Amino acid sequence: MRERYSRQILFAGIGESGQKRLLASHAAVVGCGALGSFQAAALARAGVGRLTIIDRDYVETSNLQRQWLFEEEDAAQALPKAIAAERRIARINSEVKVRGLVADLTAANIEELLSGAGIILDGTDNFETRYLVNDYSISRTVPWIYGAAVGSYGLTMPIVPGRTSCLRCVYPNPPGGAQPTCDTAGILNVVISVIASLQTAMALKILAGQPASVRPSITTVDLWDGGVRQIEQPPPDPMCPTCAQQRFEYLDGESRVPISLCGRNAVQIHERSRPLDLAVLGARLARLGEVRANDFALRFFAAPYEMMIFPDGRAIIKGTNDVGLARSLYARYIGA
Repeated sequence: MRERYSRQILFAGIGESGQKRLLASHAAVVGCGALGSFQAAALARAGVGRLTIIDRDYVETSNLQRQWLFEEEDAAQALPKAIAAERRIARINSEVKVRGLVADLTAANIEELLSGAGIILDGTDNFETRYLVNDYSISRTVPWIYGAAVGSYGLTMPIVPGRTSCLRCVYPNPPGGAQPTCDTAGILNVVISVIASLQTAMALKILAGQPASVRPSITTVDLWDGGVRQIEQPPPDPMCPTCAQQRFEYLDGESRVPISLCGRNAVQIHERSRPLDLAVLGARLARLGEVRANDFALRFFAAPYEMMIFPDGRAIIKGTNDVGLARSLYARYIGA
């Protein structure tokens, strides 16, 4: 083990003691798409002892351009990203205790899924989940690293409870109006590696016992039309509902709303838990369209739509961004 991490131990910022801390640490990656897959691989190679990877989605061919852990066979099998990531990381570093969870992170399960993590890395694609993670972070005093990327542009900033501003200090409300997505603006794969590397570097500083070296700054990167820019994070907002007033509106919420998935022309439906027998459902749906299944989900094709249905009743309806239509399709084929 010492030989494996010898070059990292030689680095003064980590050293022997920092490496021991990493080996004993636990990191959680929320969302294992472009950013999250790079983060998970880098953390495993650095020797972070425990990794929890949470993702609700499955691997598609269009992911392979920028999602670093996945291969063509994963897309062909439509494997859940969390499962494909767990298997790949086990081959990268068998000493890491990695747990891939096929789940939609919600107020109801966040305590169970993130419990024990010393750092949370953002690999999500929506502000609802980020605000939920922010609530958990502040209420449990667990740092997390925000990140986002689209086109050739990306940004990241650390949220360290008690030291930096939180997400709602900087973004009191979700950005309004139509926002660019990977589907409308595309994405340059190398901007992913830059932003995810910055996020992972901050996580390693914290896990290796060097939290003071994390600068409270917002870093923006444009790898096509600009460069790298850093500005200081604003100080914590004394009126912030989360870190100042300790109101955890997202953490206390119990409802799930349909979510249009970034860059996917797809909607996720998961408004309540309803365990499904996928074998029985598959037999019923086979009379209506093509059905493919693996150990983790059922895939149903009813042109021009495609549904990926999970055992907990969650479904991703592909082929529309219309929430009303997605609900109608769910009710038609699975039940209201």
